Amino acid sequence: MRDIVALACTGCKRRNYSTTKNKKKTTERLEFSKFCRFCRKHTAHRESK
Repeated sequence: MRDIVALACTGCKRRNYSTTKNKKKTTERLEFSKFCRFCRKHTAHRESK
């Protein structure tokens, strides 16, 4: 039931991370604060398509 999703930086829009999520329990998009090596700072990373 868990699907692999990509996390994209909200600053530069690059897909830096991947994670899994249960789409039945969590219907909204995931958002984490992670380090972006292209922006060289911590930014919000949201689930992308």
